[in-house]
Amino acid sequence: MMFGSQWALSSELRVSGCELKQDGDLDSNLKGKVMATFQSFEDIEAWQKARELTRKVYAISNAGTFSRDFGLRDQIRRASASIMSNIAEGFDRSGTREFIQFLAIAKGSAGEVKSQLYIAIDQNYIDKETFDRLFALAAETGRLIGGLINYLRNSSIKGAKYR
Repeated sequence: MMFGSQWALSSELRVSGCELKQDGDLDSNLKGKVMATFQSFEDIEAWQKARELTRKVYAISNAGTFSRDFGLRDQIRRASASIMSNIAEGFDRSGTREFIQFLAIAKGSAGEVKSQLYIAIDQNYIDKETFDRLFALAAETGRLIGGLINYLRNSSIKGAKYR
């Protein structure tokens, strides 16, 4: 995995976001699998999920009484947008430690969205089905970010600015 040029992730591991390994470090059951790569933050699955979550948060917070609760509406929107933004900013910083720091902030923002969804359902702004769907998406986004953080912490890669 390299900043600014190429990141390599096993497409199988990319789904769970848990055990990412460097291409040369693949254990025996992953050898021969096709590797997915990303060269921009838009290619990162966690960013893609965060974008989907943000679209859905904006849609639900535009309707009914939710749209008139300006405090909660604005806060949940900022938290969901923060996930995307911090993944992008951390990636473009080109340093592993900085990327991890921004990923940790993004993961915290995913937790914030989950908490705010409880407020939204408690106030009857959203129904149980919407809550469950968005909560699961926020949780999945957080897990993907956590997997990337774990990979980077165990990686010897420093990032493009340290080359």
